[in-house]
Amino acid sequence: MIMNKVMGYLLIGASIITAAFTLEINKWRSVPQKVIQPGEFMKYRVHYGFINAGEATMAISDDIHIMNGRPCYKVDVKGNSTGLFDMITRVRDNWGTYLDTQAIVSQRFYQSIAEGRYRKKEIIDFDHQNKKAIVHRLDDHTGELIKKVDFEIPKYVQDIVSGYYYLRTFDFDTLDANEIFQLKGFYDDTTYHLNVQYLGTKKLKTKVGEYESIVISPIMPKNSFFSGKNPVKGYISNDEKKIPLKVKAELLIGSIEIDITEYRSGGK
Repeated sequence: MIMNKVMGYLLIGASIITAAFTLEINKWRSVPQKVIQPGEFMKYRVHYGFINAGEATMAISDDIHIMNGRPCYKVDVKGNSTGLFDMITRVRDNWGTYLDTQAIVSQRFYQSIAEGRYRKKEIIDFDHQNKKAIVHRLDDHTGELIKKVDFEIPKYVQDIVSGYYYLRTFDFDTLDANEIFQLKGFYDDTTYHLNVQYLGTKKLKTKVGEYESIVISPIMPKNSFFSGKNPVKGYISNDEKKIPLKVKAELLIGSIEIDITEYRSGGK
């Protein structure tokens, strides 16, 4: 009799724990996708016409990391200047995100910027359930905490890295040509609502093959830097991998292009 009561209490306790765990999971959205995989690696050439300006890499760690109690992909985007540009303004930048594997949103963003004499180190922890971004400002040299500031954010706001990967999960087949959609982003203490226009598809030859590519263009405010309609265009392979292939920005004089030169798929 006593044993039956004990077992009954254990079963009730287990049910409560299971229900609580299920409730915690259901707090989060679930973005179905097969695009983002551990171990994926991409390399790019940055050039101004025929002049090489730099190179960049986008890499996902082989392992799943836990951040804020959530399983995450660890993504690093690195960029550096090369050749003549490296002599004029030395660039060594690293942006990274811990990307929630279920919600495809950042749990933590970090950056280490070194451009000429300019330096910036920062970590941002995202509390999406309470709509808070906790910004940790770090010393440029020691990395020690200088200041911590909280900001209100929309739920599921993206950082500049996680937003790019979230974009790859979109079903562009549901969009009409020239249709505009919106991304919510948080960067430099500010929440942005970025309108992006879907321009259709186009054949594109690259160093890693020829692809039918999805063409998108962020809606840019009027300025004296860019030139023409849809001055910035991004090209993504129109297949199951949604590989970011190219970015081209039309300037008042010439254009800057970022072209893929190497690609390794992820997955174990």
